[in-house]
Amino acid sequence: MPLSMASDRNKWLLDDRAAAISVIHAALDAGINLLDTADIYAPAWNLMGHNEIIVGEAFRSWNGSTEQKDQVVIATKGGITRAQQDGNWWGKSGMNANKHYLYRAVEASAYKLGLNKIPLWQHHRLDVSLTFEEQFENVLTLKEHGYVTAIGLSNITAEQLRCAIKIGGTPENGGIVSVQNEFSPRYRLWADVIDVCEEFGIAFLPWSPLGGGNNFEKIAQGAMGAFAEMAIEKGVSAYALTIAWHLNQFPTSIPIPGATKASSILDSLSGAQIELTSTEIATLNASCPPNPELDHELVLQPKFRD
Repeated sequence: MPLSMASDRNKWLLDDRAAAISVIHAALDAGINLLDTADIYAPAWNLMGHNEIIVGEAFRSWNGSTEQKDQVVIATKGGITRAQQDGNWWGKSGMNANKHYLYRAVEASAYKLGLNKIPLWQHHRLDVSLTFEEQFENVLTLKEHGYVTAIGLSNITAEQLRCAIKIGGTPENGGIVSVQNEFSPRYRLWADVIDVCEEFGIAFLPWSPLGGGNNFEKIAQGAMGAFAEMAIEKGVSAYALTIAWHLNQFPTSIPIPGATKASSILDSLSGAQIELTSTEIATLNASCPPNPELDHELVLQPKFRD
């Protein structure tokens, strides 16, 4: 996402297309084999799919072998609509889980990514105008539509996840394979969702795994105490230690930190080599700040069928 969003509502974080592609190439060269994007990641309301185009071009131009490319999973998301709003990179957004809208969204995403079939498509945010069951059934039909290999959900509760499993099944029988919710040392509201993912072998993709925005610096500069201190003791960055914090305590976790520099990607990746004991994890957890308030868009939830 950072390769396509605006940093101060007037500028792009990285407006050099070649530089953006080189960052993705660096990730692939290092062995990263999951690229997560979304149709909504764009610097302006009328540039939907901007990030998908960059990801698709980077994947096609990467000099990896056929065998290496076969190991890469490109994941995208859809279901958020966007309209013009001056001065705001995000624009006015809404949710649409109507079957026909979702069909158009996956077709557009496949085209912009340059793929015949999207390896993993995730429903980005729920539509409160439809029951949960109806919209998830619409998501399931995307596989029948032919443009999607596997499906996942984003920004959902544990109750909704269990309902989705009841309707569509687990990864073993072609059901939901991933969940993408916010989770980090500063935002731990979805621990019960992670529990369900571990129970059924569903990948949990925490977005903003380092805390998001300026909170990166709070971890690195010591505002979260134990993270900064332990990072110094181990001779690693606080960012890499935070990635290790995810991986060492949640077996199905696949953190997805955004980056605009190759060095940031390589640093995050080094977190996969850091081993933490249960005592160290407990120390880090004890230093985490109180959870912030629930995202206002998640307060409004679709109803379940009667």
